[in-house]
Amino acid sequence: MANVGTLCKSRSIGTLSRRSARTRFRQRLEHMVVPRPASRRTTDSPLAAGIARSRGDAVDLSALTPVERVNQFWLKRDDTFEICGVNGGKARACLALARSARQGLVTASARKSPQGAIVAAIAGHLGLSSCVHTAAGALTPELGQARLLGAELIFHKPGYNSVIIRRARDAAAMAGWTIIPFGMECSDAIRLTARQAGNLPAEAKRVVVPVGSGVTLAGILTGLAEMRWRLPVLGVVVGADPTRRLDVWAPAEWRKMVRLRRSQLTYHCIAIEACIAGIALDPIYEAKCLPFLKEGDCLWVVGHRHTRC
Repeated sequence: MANVGTLCKSRSIGTLSRRSARTRFRQRLEHMVVPRPASRRTTDSPLAAGIARSRGDAVDLSALTPVERVNQFWLKRDDTFEICGVNGGKARACLALARSARQGLVTASARKSPQGAIVAAIAGHLGLSSCVHTAAGALTPELGQARLLGAELIFHKPGYNSVIIRRARDAAAMAGWTIIPFGMECSDAIRLTARQAGNLPAEAKRVVVPVGSGVTLAGILTGLAEMRWRLPVLGVVVGADPTRRLDVWAPAEWRKMVRLRRSQLTYHCIAIEACIAGIALDPIYEAKCLPFLKEGDCLWVVGHRHTRC
């Protein structure tokens, strides 16, 4: 597969006012900034920016991704939604939020999460600049990809999720940029994921899904509730406790709809087995569901990163 960095490049902002907004933000917050690549292209006219945005508008976000039968399992291939080299339900949600942006995109991302690269790729596709707030530390492949795609990286110490989320929100508000929420936590993500539940196979005995932020799981449960379908769901928790977000975004009776099981591997640990019937799975997320699969299960494949973990 082609390197995602060759498929999409981010544009820089060419107006003094926007640069000034970023400068004011830097002066107010303590952080370390990774310099921007010198090769970033500029969206130098309103016409060019409009054309770039129209490419995003042409994508049908409501189209259902396929379901495949693989040996004794089903796979919900949400990873087949792809735009400018990034894929999956997170890319769909990001594009939905970014369509209305007019200046730039700001997000918070865990160091090993593909979110920063997703935001950077879609920003470039739409002719926007991007900024990723994350925890301080050595550059990970995921953050390196985001930088290659043109994102400005801002590191914070301490790098707790609550810290980087707050810093990203503050930066977006100050610069007038569009915030892409951590974990894509928003009503658009819930709505779009809920629709994808519409073609889950009637023969499936259970849905199995990796749980990071909990947003994808909340969307699946919302879709099932809307269809009044009591299909059992197993959520394999690979990160922090998702119950707070599920209480906010999932149906009120979500605890009766899903069983949560924690992966024996911590978030940053890579699953050695990351393939099912020749189909590669994300080693941080979906691959950690494999030990829990039973015959007749439908594994929800949220997405797949294009970097080595």
